[in-house]
Amino acid sequence: MLSGDFLVRGSVSLAGHFKVSKLVIGVVVVSFGTSAPELVVSLNAALSGHPDIAIGNVIGSNIANVALVLGLTAIILPVKVKKKAIYFDWAVMMFISLLFYVFCINNSLQFFEGLIFLALLFTYIFISIFKSRKEHLKSLEESIPPKHNLFISFSLVIAAGVGLVFGARFLIDGASNIAKEIGIDDRIISVSVIALGTSLPELATSIAAALRKELDIFIGNIIGSNIFNILAILGFTSVIKSININPMVLKFDIFWMLGISLLLFLFILPLKKGAVTRWKGLVFVSIYLVYIYLAFTLKGA
Repeated sequence: MLSGDFLVRGSVSLAGHFKVSKLVIGVVVVSFGTSAPELVVSLNAALSGHPDIAIGNVIGSNIANVALVLGLTAIILPVKVKKKAIYFDWAVMMFISLLFYVFCINNSLQFFEGLIFLALLFTYIFISIFKSRKEHLKSLEESIPPKHNLFISFSLVIAAGVGLVFGARFLIDGASNIAKEIGIDDRIISVSVIALGTSLPELATSIAAALRKELDIFIGNIIGSNIFNILAILGFTSVIKSININPMVLKFDIFWMLGISLLLFLFILPLKKGAVTRWKGLVFVSIYLVYIYLAFTLKGA
């Protein structure tokens, strides 16, 4: 939790220095930092011959980010969402999730598809920063002076990122070893145990943001992490080495990821006064528990 608190504090301060919204800092800086464990896990898995872990980690983490992380945080503090988070970032998340499904139809992610993901990633970052700086000139709402100088702000973000990565790795290693000892296959481990472990940074950062009432950082972190998980992690990984897709991913897991992403949009309607309330948080957490149960139950399907 301490690392999550540092990440929020440093990121809010960076937003003031670079004159961009806290939402964009949440999407670009915070989400990249909290997605670092997924990147480490997926790269290691692909290079060591465990493609199910590389793919399952991303899908399971995206499901956990919305259904578990957003759900638990909303139970603590209901989350109001700004329109710009809906029209742009959610639309990008849904588009690339559907594109990911299309790329998976041939049962693999190839070098060229990874390049497309990376090109979309850099385009998304550029557009996010450009839009935010343009809107900043028209709004006094974002003109909050930074609490720390630039060096301290960067130091907080870097230290927090390192702490989140190492904390997640300790949990992943221990939980994965236990799961393998009782005979659970790579796909099940990746969408459940490993995905939960790599989502802990998002959970720690999001709860810290909610407690500080920095809700732009919070919702930006959730959506941004899901975008980074697909574009950055699968992009970099498949460029380095092609990834084979487990048939159960196409039959089961990816539809849960798409369905939960769509449910997020429905839960934050109407757009002008959208909010993820406590009861919606409970629904999300319940859906996550059902998904995990079915993932284990249908493992032999």
